[in-house]
Amino acid sequence: MTIRAIGFDADDTLWHNENIFSLTHEKYRALLSPYADPAEVDPRLFATEMKNLRHFGYGIKGFTLSMIETAIELTGGRITAREIQTIIDFAHEMREQPVQLLEGVAETVRGLAASRTLMLITKGDLFDQESKIAQSGLADHFHHVEILSEKDEEAYRRVLSRHGVPPREFMMVGNSLRSDILPVAALGGVGVYVPYHLTWAHEREGEERAAEAPGVFRLGHIGEVPALVERLESGV
Repeated sequence: MTIRAIGFDADDTLWHNENIFSLTHEKYRALLSPYADPAEVDPRLFATEMKNLRHFGYGIKGFTLSMIETAIELTGGRITAREIQTIIDFAHEMREQPVQLLEGVAETVRGLAASRTLMLITKGDLFDQESKIAQSGLADHFHHVEILSEKDEEAYRRVLSRHGVPPREFMMVGNSLRSDILPVAALGGVGVYVPYHLTWAHEREGEERAAEAPGVFRLGHIGEVPALVERLESGV
């Protein structure tokens, strides 16, 4: 097997992302506590996010609009303008959080870039993701950066076709079975699942299918990727 190109997801694969969202969830529950049971807030917000994905996509902007909509619904319209402003302030705080690389990422990316075509393939708000990539210090190691509205089989097929990479020579590394692993494996590529301790419920879909899917590998740490590449190419 030849691995010509390797794609990496961004959030919670290359850098921390969960602290931003988990802390905002905590502040959001506290803000709405005078109106609703905190245990009810997260499920209602998640349902709103799922409904709004086709309208707003992924990222901080869509998350913020869903927070506002959920707040209006949970409070029966009693949410105040000041409290809505607080939710908007949450979004500003999220955007200002510095990018923190996960352990082993810099060394792994730098080492693989010397012999492979590296792609950063992520989804979300264009401005938000471009800013994170610039801050990460990794941009120069990636030959191609793709910021997509969705990551499914067709999206990967288009990306690989555009860059002239056969799916069988492509490896995708990420923490989302739904977005990073199963679509690539379905195309005949290699999906490398590196679980993160906090992953959005929407991205955990497919756990049962992944256990049986050919071309799917699970690693405990991103630093194990180079050894896997060598093993696959040597046929061991």
